Amino acid sequence: MAISCTKKRPGTVTIVGAGPGDPDLLTVKAVRTITNADVILYDALVSEEIQTYFPASADCIYVGKRKGRHAIPQQQINQMLVDQAQMGLNVCRLKGGDPFVFGRGGEEALAVRAAGIEVQIVPGISAANGCAAYAGIPLTHRGLTQGCTFVTAHTRAESGVEIDSSVNWASLASSGNTLVFYMGLSRVDTIQNQLQKHGLSGATPVAIIERGCTEQQRVHVAQLANLEALVATNEVAAPALIVVGEVVSLHSQLNWLAEVGTNQVEQLTA
Repeated sequence: MAISCTKKRPGTVTIVGAGPGDPDLLTVKAVRTITNADVILYDALVSEEIQTYFPASADCIYVGKRKGRHAIPQQQINQMLVDQAQMGLNVCRLKGGDPFVFGRGGEEALAVRAAGIEVQIVPGISAANGCAAYAGIPLTHRGLTQGCTFVTAHTRAESGVEIDSSVNWASLASSGNTLVFYMGLSRVDTIQNQLQKHGLSGATPVAIIERGCTEQQRVHVAQLANLEALVATNEVAAPALIVVGEVVSLHSQLNWLAEVGTNQVEQLTA
């Protein structure tokens, strides 16, 4: 008698951008992927409001990272995605913002593809785009700047040693672009000093958008020369974005959240 053995077909991995926090900013495709997932691996920046979309039937696994507190190492996360998909499950890898903007989504996608598993990408509104818009700060504006540069203030080698030389401060200071620093709170002194050292005026407007696109959002505005003091005085906590450039001067005119009567924003000006 012949015995037929059918190998279980692998599932898929979909790497999804959850946006900057407001569940209303999720894309339709993101919501559909979340609600149809068998397994959800989610990050620290995925808000509690977004977690309400998680189906009761899904196995939801927290794999978030905070400064100095990594729940699960990146290589282990990569392997978890592969292992779950090889069990025939549909895996949603849910990341704050956009997975391809400082989200290590590319690394995860490569690991999944290398294992011969189908991977899909669902882009999300990046933290820079979403938080700046909710703060009433256009990233580009005719007559002020024609470009924008996203910078991660923390670049680490595999050994865990921070590489300060990875940031080209001279290029940033002379670019004329709006500068958006991710993960920069612990390095505000470096940002302030290096930009001024390489020629950017200390009078350049800066904003810190704290917990952007959430009900706890606060926007702090000052000048570059006072950036470090701004953080200390207002006890700014992560997550926060730092925006440097003349476009910040438009915040007072375009603070639309305050105009519609929301209690999401408390503006503190130094």
